[in-house]
Amino acid sequence: MRALKWMIPIHLGLAMIITAVIAPLLGATDERVGLYLMTFAGVYLLLWLLSFFYHRKHFYKLPHLYYLVLYFLYELLKANLKLAYEVVSIHDHMSPAVVAIPLDLTTDLEIMVFANLITLTPGTLSLDVSEDRKWLYVHTLYLDGGSTETFKHNLKKNFEQKILAITQ
Repeated sequence: MRALKWMIPIHLGLAMIITAVIAPLLGATDERVGLYLMTFAGVYLLLWLLSFFYHRKHFYKLPHLYYLVLYFLYELLKANLKLAYEVVSIHDHMSPAVVAIPLDLTTDLEIMVFANLITLTPGTLSLDVSEDRKWLYVHTLYLDGGSTETFKHNLKKNFEQKILAITQ
């Protein structure tokens, strides 16, 4: 019964997101609400039927994926605003640095996602992974407060832990 409490909201949330993308492509408008409802019902039914063919633990990880995506979008917006301010500002607020970040991630997929999320965020760039895959070298334009430890902690806590919650 406890699993059912999680499955219904996750299926509903995923069905709503998929419906919001697919229904307008099918020509649904505000006047044609029935098409939205039929698309939603179809997607929800499909997700429910597919749930018998895969391991259900993957749906428990779906909220972690939502949190990672939302956090990345927040960081993306914040970094874009910071860089836009830097462009129009007279003063230079940059404090660039290359920082070695110790990795708790083990698989190639985890390291690749982590490095790409860092690179996609304006103002940071993943440079290299060490040979033993224990360190990721990151270039940043804004070393907050000049502290490499704060920068490392923020990346590890906010990106790395969210990736680990999804993949393990």
